[in-house]
Amino acid sequence: MRFTLRPSYLFCLLSLLVLAACAGSAQTASGSDKYNDMRRFTKALELVKSGYVREDVTNEELMNGAIKGMLEALDPHSTFLSKEDFKEMQETTSGEFFGVGIEISTENNQLIVVSPIEDTPAYKAGLKAGDIILAVDGQPTQDMTTQEAVSKIRGPKGTEVELLIMHKEAKAPTSVKIVRDAIPHISVKSRFLDDDGYLWVRVTRFNERTTMELLDALREQGRKAPIAGIVLDLRNNPGGLFKQSVTVSDVFLKRGTIVSMRGRGDRVLETHEARSAATDVTCPMVVLVNQGTASASEIVAGALQDHDRAVIVGESTFGKGSVQKIESLGDGTAIKITIARYYTPKGRSIQAQGIVPDIEIAFEPPREDDVKPLRFFGPREKDLSRHLENPNGDSGEKKEKPKLMDDDTRTLLSKDNQLRMALQLVRGLPKISGVHAQ
Repeated sequence: MRFTLRPSYLFCLLSLLVLAACAGSAQTASGSDKYNDMRRFTKALELVKSGYVREDVTNEELMNGAIKGMLEALDPHSTFLSKEDFKEMQETTSGEFFGVGIEISTENNQLIVVSPIEDTPAYKAGLKAGDIILAVDGQPTQDMTTQEAVSKIRGPKGTEVELLIMHKEAKAPTSVKIVRDAIPHISVKSRFLDDDGYLWVRVTRFNERTTMELLDALREQGRKAPIAGIVLDLRNNPGGLFKQSVTVSDVFLKRGTIVSMRGRGDRVLETHEARSAATDVTCPMVVLVNQGTASASEIVAGALQDHDRAVIVGESTFGKGSVQKIESLGDGTAIKITIARYYTPKGRSIQAQGIVPDIEIAFEPPREDDVKPLRFFGPREKDLSRHLENPNGDSGEKKEKPKLMDDDTRTLLSKDNQLRMALQLVRGLPKISGVHAQ
């Protein structure tokens, strides 16, 4: 025997389920007011079901909308994830996905760019941290949630999306058309900044392979020459997986707290400690940060700063000091909910404040006529005719070092004043020990 619940019965059942689920929290209220909030909810639901102009609104739509509204009233990072949203979020950290390559957030009802991911269409189109996205394909973003905006900006490879952008300090918005492409999986890049073994390590985001890529890069570069020092570049790194920020920090720390998480009532939920390992890196370090350094990358910068492991250089970071957890609802949907604030080893919360660099230096874009390779093409003393010979009799030359620096690196340094400063600083830091191939 089969039977079907009529819509009115289903409505009553849903209302009873909502009441039952919230009965526990309602017990903390006093007197006759303890069920008032639930009565208001079921009354509103009843009015929608009986009087809303559209008759095809489903109970699923209403429940999803209620959950979504509840979460988004909490903070900019808590939200409801539809089946499509949940799938996209999983692809972002593990599989291939297509889009423009930006991390976005909401602030004061505005959709802002936290950071463009390096080597993506958005990065090449000139989007920068702090830009405001006013519209996506002509649709205003004022009432969009972050996840809705992400879904609209993503799309098939080769298709175009038009963003209306208000750049910082601009007088009028600019329309930018961007062709979607595959977002690169590689999150770590490296190259020597000079022939003395000072290495630039660029971490663009934290995905499932970031720590592995970092260790691989250090091994590969260490085979070429001993690494005398490292410039860890976290600029415009929007974050990513929390666990990867912990393991990346651990590569540079032998002991001590990396980060702690405190939840409701300031209760400590987790504390992550560094563990000594053969692959630990102990050479001098400088870390580069800016406004686009957010979330997981701020955990790394904060840990290294509090342990005096590195000098932090650049501009104050984004200031996202909260931790979100993804919980599946069992039907393909999920919720992302803020469960804690994280604290640096010295107990600092950087929420809405950011990491303040030890040395603050703003990025200064070079003029086109200033972009020249930092290279001296003139003769050296030994090239001059009738030059005096070295009294040691062997022309005083040491064994020739490997050529680690190329013209692309020279051009990179000529265009980036913050990177030049970082290189100058790391050269002057006390030498501990270099890094060799493991």
